[in-house]
Amino acid sequence: MGQAIAWFDIAAADPAQTRKFYADLFDWNIHVMEEYNYGMVDTGASEGIGGGISAADDINPAAVVMYAAVDDAKAMLEKVESLGGKTLVPPYEIPGYGVMAVFQDLEGNRVGLWQR
Repeated sequence: MGQAIAWFDIAAADPAQTRKFYADLFDWNIHVMEEYNYGMVDTGASEGIGGGISAADDINPAAVVMYAAVDDAKAMLEKVESLGGKTLVPPYEIPGYGVMAVFQDLEGNRVGLWQR
């Protein structure tokens, strides 16, 4: 069975401006979790995936990252590395949500893993 894309993240130098842009553009409702400077996106649609908008930093540069749903993020990163990819962010827990990790593919693209 394949791995579904389950989440997206948009990292921005000015996350407040970026959240307003996407809210105005797509009529998204965005709830900002101030303690994390992270905006949880509610697209209001009955299909598609959810996501969020965060501040860019040294670990999370300005970019769009998609997250594939996986059963075991650590095992998937081992597979990534065996295929020539590189772990950028090792698995870390987001309490109440799951485990996330980020890798770089052979072309330098950042891709996330989400273990629910």
